[in-house]
Amino acid sequence: MALHRCTVYGVAAILLWSCVAGLVRMVAEQFSPTGGAALIYTVASVFLVGVMGIPRINRFSLRYLIIGGALFVSYEICLALALGMAHSRHQALEMSVINYLWPALTVLLTVISSRQPVSRWVYPCILVAFLGVAWAISGDSGLSLKQIAGNVSGNPLAYTMAALGAVIWAVYCNVTRVIANGQNAVTLFFIATAVTLWVKYVSGDEPALQFTVPSAVTLVLTAVVMGSGYALWNQAILAGNMLLLATLSYFTPVFSTLFSCLILGVVLGSHFWQGVVMVTLASLVCWWVTRHSSSAKPPGVSPTQRTV
Repeated sequence: MALHRCTVYGVAAILLWSCVAGLVRMVAEQFSPTGGAALIYTVASVFLVGVMGIPRINRFSLRYLIIGGALFVSYEICLALALGMAHSRHQALEMSVINYLWPALTVLLTVISSRQPVSRWVYPCILVAFLGVAWAISGDSGLSLKQIAGNVSGNPLAYTMAALGAVIWAVYCNVTRVIANGQNAVTLFFIATAVTLWVKYVSGDEPALQFTVPSAVTLVLTAVVMGSGYALWNQAILAGNMLLLATLSYFTPVFSTLFSCLILGVVLGSHFWQGVVMVTLASLVCWWVTRHSSSAKPPGVSPTQRTV
């Protein structure tokens, strides 16, 4: 019974995380990119404290808190601001797809760091994942380097943060697997993210926050959905079917794109969906062909995994 219950928790966490990208974009539109993100992580931190309790800093290793915390905060800020600073909702979905390079990058870094023989399928699959992103952001005209360059040059900061976020999270997945020792400081990391975003907001020139009933509801919903995903996943890794959940987590780009389209009212062309499928299948195969290696433990088993 515990196995099935915890597996259901894991499935629910994946579906909740799949809604976050669209919701974060809505909050950014109603407030501002930095202010909206700061509000989300503040409310989510309060929610996590209420659900998981007040974290005790002395229970965590200093190395894990500093290194893991820095990587976690950097990633969350990069992704949240990339989604918020996108020039349109469609472009925000492009940021989300770029973010999903992290599973393939995680496998790549694992393979490089382990220096063990790997399947010949790994590197072609990683290339397909990158091609999938390029295909998705090229538009309906097909793969076009000119179109990609034009998109990136129109909003270089957002695209850079989305790509940097994918790299940071791949590093986080590899590093924390070594230094965390089963510890889960996600609540502390959320609090640190909120504080960092507030510092950026106060020191910046974004407009004052204006609250309305709809914006407040969206904010609370986003924070609860995000926090619930982490809380449920924390339960899922205790006794759930991690092979099933890790496999399912690699389909999150499809779930996230679908839910984001419904939340934001965006209609995507066939080329975008083809790119999403390429990224998804390439990442899944990358993990599948390395799953038997003890050093290639799937990132889905991380207690602070992010699949947004």
